[in-house]
Amino acid sequence: MADKRDYYEVLGVSKGASDDEIKKAYRKLAKQYHPDLNPGNQEAEAKFKEVNEAYEVLSDSDKRARYDQFGHAGVDPNFGGGAGGGNPFQGAGFDFTDIFDSFFGGFGGGSRRANPNAPRRGSDTQANLVISFEEAAKGCQKSVTYHQIETCADCHGTGAAAGTSPKSCPNCGGTGQVRISQRTPFGVVQSTQTCDRCNGSGKLIETPCKTCDGKGRVRRQKTVEVTVPAGIDDEQILNVGGKGNAGANGGPNGDLHIYVSVRPHPIFERRGNDVWCEMPITFTQAALGADVVVPTLDGKVSYHVHEGTQPGDVFKLKGKGIQSLHGRSRGDQFVQVTVEVPKNLNKRQKELLSELDSASDDKNYQKRKSFFSKLKDLFED
Repeated sequence: MADKRDYYEVLGVSKGASDDEIKKAYRKLAKQYHPDLNPGNQEAEAKFKEVNEAYEVLSDSDKRARYDQFGHAGVDPNFGGGAGGGNPFQGAGFDFTDIFDSFFGGFGGGSRRANPNAPRRGSDTQANLVISFEEAAKGCQKSVTYHQIETCADCHGTGAAAGTSPKSCPNCGGTGQVRISQRTPFGVVQSTQTCDRCNGSGKLIETPCKTCDGKGRVRRQKTVEVTVPAGIDDEQILNVGGKGNAGANGGPNGDLHIYVSVRPHPIFERRGNDVWCEMPITFTQAALGADVVVPTLDGKVSYHVHEGTQPGDVFKLKGKGIQSLHGRSRGDQFVQVTVEVPKNLNKRQKELLSELDSASDDKNYQKRKSFFSKLKDLFED
């Protein structure tokens, strides 16, 4: 436990950081250390796991509150298993079972519950997915691996070993709460509190299941196939219903939230649903006009650059952009021209350019003519 870094330090945020600040810091670091962007880098993989562990706690209000109060011991079910262990909450009205349950889905914590055996929905979980620019534009099928809390297959969620079953707590009659009567100057006042014998579960497990240690749920690595829709953008979230953590008492599973990261493209840049790129052409092509080949998401297309094209001119390829998410419309592609000035000219090439310059006049260079005309007016004033 001593070698674990503070979760706030891992994410690079202050202890008083807002939920949005924590989420933003997580997204940045998860993308930076994602294994798909750092193949074979074990240090990055370790950082990625550390960042996910920190976010899993700090993004959950209940876990974060316990972490702020008790540190790693408040959220780690393995705390106390080593030398000098033991339950640090004994005698403080805090039960180790509640810590474990909250870590794996957020149940306990000693809060009052009208019916501890009522079905409860499982918590949501998350995963990260890195895709290419083209996959984001066109859509794709991907396998996503993540960790899910699922119902224990050996005890079917009861927490009791095979051949046994939980017993109703005789102290609270299976309600999970006991009624306390206190005599006051105003009469007898009755209140309810969590049963300290069953810790609010309403049940007692005499022979715990060895697979899940009596918790009824286990943490497993799962893989799910997802359809990434065409037009999805960087940092958007895919929701997969029912693939989150298992519920309790027959309650439904939570959802899986997949955070999508799109790799930058070496040529294309996305602006909304439009695609932009820069395309170099030669001085001669710009001056005389030419048919050029332009790369697009659909492959190469031909385009005629008109005579006298200037550096920075932009032309549009209609409908060659990105499809709108869950829609039929499609953006355009904009190509900005850069005119490359020739270098490393030989003697003959220099002579030809000199002849061209000598044969040119102001009508060939309108911008130059306008500039010097304004300059002349300025000095005359």
